[in-house]
Amino acid sequence: MFDQLLNLVKQQAGTAIIDNPDIPNERNDEAVADITNSITGGLQQALAGGQFKDVLKLLGGKGGDVETNPLAGQLSGNAISSLMEKFNLNQGQAGNIVSNLLPGVLNKFISKTNDPSDNSVDLQGIFSSLTGGSTNSLDIQGLLGRVTQGGLDKDGDGDTDFNDIINMVKGGASQQSGGGGVMDMVKGLFG
Repeated sequence: MFDQLLNLVKQQAGTAIIDNPDIPNERNDEAVADITNSITGGLQQALAGGQFKDVLKLLGGKGGDVETNPLAGQLSGNAISSLMEKFNLNQGQAGNIVSNLLPGVLNKFISKTNDPSDNSVDLQGIFSSLTGGSTNSLDIQGLLGRVTQGGLDKDGDGDTDFNDIINMVKGGASQQSGGGGVMDMVKGLFG
């Protein structure tokens, strides 16, 4: 997943990074890698912080317009902060780079993820990469369908949270005695 995302950032980096006088030419590759790391790190932080549904909807192409998606906004904030710190840019300079780069990268990544004729990256692989393999036994595509149709709100409180996932797993998976199994893996998704 990281390599595909890195390639997309490189492809989109033209005016935002490569032709930008605020980023010295000898540091272009570093800036591209920094944006890529900001995206993957931000997605991992979101998963660890309990935003499983938000990550799933964004990457599954069901999160609405990337420009107004709250999770995409978090990713932008991470990228801006990182560029400011690593390249000694002011907020306006870093914000300009991110606003010219991130929406296009995310849209292309989401498009590739959801294109059945493109098997270079898929939701299952992305989640496996982001969680260190702990989601391998979950049907991520099936979960996306349930999230977008409201089928994961098992406790009827209007949101999909840890309690809903636990209820779903209890209903559809057998438990191993003494811990472990699907329950522990799902708990690991939420930090």
